[in-house]
Amino acid sequence: MSADSVLKILALFGVCLLMGIGGYTFFYAHGAAYMTNDPKACMNCHVMANHFNAWTKSSHHAVAVCNDCHTPKGVVNKYFTKALNGWNHSVAFTTGNFHEPIQITKRNGAITEQSCRKCHTDVVHQIDVTTENEPFSCVRCHSTVGHLE
Repeated sequence: MSADSVLKILALFGVCLLMGIGGYTFFYAHGAAYMTNDPKACMNCHVMANHFNAWTKSSHHAVAVCNDCHTPKGVVNKYFTKALNGWNHSVAFTTGNFHEPIQITKRNGAITEQSCRKCHTDVVHQIDVTTENEPFSCVRCHSTVGHLE
């Protein structure tokens, strides 16, 4: 058997191994749940329990689920964000390398800000104040909205 054939077999073995581990992890972590809009999917990670429980008591509970605020509009953008966050969360929670309490990233904060502005366009338009060419963030004054924490 040539060295080239051995390398191809090893590469195929490596790909199959990664796919097997990835598939098992996806199954074990209930990965299919993340493809839905069910807020309970966010509870798969214990660090989200307080956020979920607070959301159930908030006024947004009746009008919005997690994806309405935390994913951008459009199918491609939504599922790209969900996949990116899923990857980042799986790495962080597997390694234990995350801030507790969990904190929103700059990218996800911008997505959430746009969601606030989209749903509350009339109010935001009337009170929007800019500093240094940047509008104030909604959560500057409304830090507990959505989660009551």
